[in-house]
Amino acid sequence: MLVDAWLPRAARAHPERAAVNGLSYAELLRAARESSAALAARGVGPGDRVALAMAAGPDFVVALHATWLLGAVVVPHDLRLTPPERPPADHVVECLERASAGPGALAATHDLDAPALVLQTSGTSGTPKLVTLTFGNLLWSALGSAAALGVEPHDSWLCTLPLSHVGGLSIVVRSAISATHALVHPRFDADRALAALAADGVTLVSLVPTTLQRLLDAGLRAPGALRCALLGGAPAPPELLRRARSAGVPVAQTYGLTEACSQVTAQAPGDPAPDAGPPLFCTRVRIAADGEILASGPTVVGGGELATGDLGRLDPAGRLTVTGRKADTIVTGGENVAPAEVEAVLAAHLAVAEAAVHGRTHATWGEAVMATVVLRPGAAATEDELRRHCAARLAAFKVPKQVAFADALPRTRSGKLLRRAL
Repeated sequence: MLVDAWLPRAARAHPERAAVNGLSYAELLRAARESSAALAARGVGPGDRVALAMAAGPDFVVALHATWLLGAVVVPHDLRLTPPERPPADHVVECLERASAGPGALAATHDLDAPALVLQTSGTSGTPKLVTLTFGNLLWSALGSAAALGVEPHDSWLCTLPLSHVGGLSIVVRSAISATHALVHPRFDADRALAALAADGVTLVSLVPTTLQRLLDAGLRAPGALRCALLGGAPAPPELLRRARSAGVPVAQTYGLTEACSQVTAQAPGDPAPDAGPPLFCTRVRIAADGEILASGPTVVGGGELATGDLGRLDPAGRLTVTGRKADTIVTGGENVAPAEVEAVLAAHLAVAEAAVHGRTHATWGEAVMATVVLRPGAAATEDELRRHCAARLAAFKVPKQVAFADALPRTRSGKLLRRAL
């Protein structure tokens, strides 16, 4: 099935509307056409894989659309990786190039069955995988997200997530489909993000629990224009959600993954429930006999049913609660322990900023429950104190045998915990 190419369609309908940072849709289309001419001169053609080894920002978005106008496939590169670690491509673009845009043939449509992006997963459970998303996956994801969160003509979505991962890329794609604005920062900086939320008319922002916590610590309070802070990437500690509500931040929790083109479930903005919400309208979720979350629908790569590797449960209303990673389950003395449950209890301690729990081989128990915590600035707590805190709220076999302290937890660039690095 063919649909109008998203950028030309938005530029025809709303040429003067802000598209990305300071560029209008007319300016973005003109820049993309000029960049397409430069790419074509380099030999880029339909079906070629074009790596974008560029920092997040307007130039990246121009190059993204320029590649699609040629019918080529975008392969975003994470600049932190060495060249051998990056996905293969036919062409590599390291800076935006432009040439005079003549009357050459540019794609006026997107084929929903054609590949649009090749992305690396975040690699939280091992070696990153390559995932090919189609234009259809991207379109259905944008429509499902819009149905869950709403779309307003004046929307401006702040993106501080990396554009080499689906969470950041989906923001600029949704914005083009809806002809709304994306404000792209090169990286997360708490002060810069706080200033944008206060003064730049931002109505939506995508965050992970760590960045939400940093914004609250930096003084985020009742941002006037903000109607939704989409929160994903990892389960949010209940105390963090309470802090956000007290600060007047309209959080909407979401659950998703690269293979499902970002969101699978999402709350409505400001929903106070401690879950990840119901499935997007075009997505189906069920729970396997072993507790694994299974997702299907037009956002899922390759069709069929996706075994996510995550554990969860559905309530009678179909709302999803994520309880952890299948591979992360700790088996201690024959009992199963979900790290996320223990982490939530530790994070509820007033001195704890964040916590991570993992298993370690133990001669008696098979695995022992271990915890690493980061304390809040100026706060103090001892290992015994934190173990007593857990013992008052958890079964004895779930209480960490050891609590270590760290300045920070190992995370991927997209904010996901690297448990295997503990």
